Amino acid sequence: MDKRTLGQNLEVSALGLGCMGMSFGYGQPADKQEMISLIRTAVERGITFFDTAEAYGPYTNEELVGEALAPVRDQVVIATKFGFVFENGQQNGLDSRPEHIREVAEASRGVEALVPIPGQGVSLRGEEQVPVLRHEQEDQPVHQA
Repeated sequence: MDKRTLGQNLEVSALGLGCMGMSFGYGQPADKQEMISLIRTAVERGITFFDTAEAYGPYTNEELVGEALAPVRDQVVIATKFGFVFENGQQNGLDSRPEHIREVAEASRGVEALVPIPGQGVSLRGEEQVPVLRHEQEDQPVHQA
């Protein structure tokens, strides 16, 4: 499998696997065990870059990807998008405030760094390693004091 370097040193497979449709967005969610098997087969075939988002479910897709990749977590990179507001299990707006970004990072456990790599990132709910987070869209100007 060909590799690509994101940023300065984040190496991933040239092909990635977008996981949204496994549990969200295209009708009824697929069978969880089948999707775990599919994700693990992708790893066996050389895929090391997986994409999800907190909005997919919400959270259920991140949980699926986390469970599937737990045995090989040190071999893969998981990207997730964040910056959403949820009420009663539904997306209800955007939130780009620094406090919310911290909340997302803490929910993803063990943030090592927040490194801006346009269009790329790494995170996952339930994970111990979270090198990079990706902000999907900005809802308002955010200024650091």
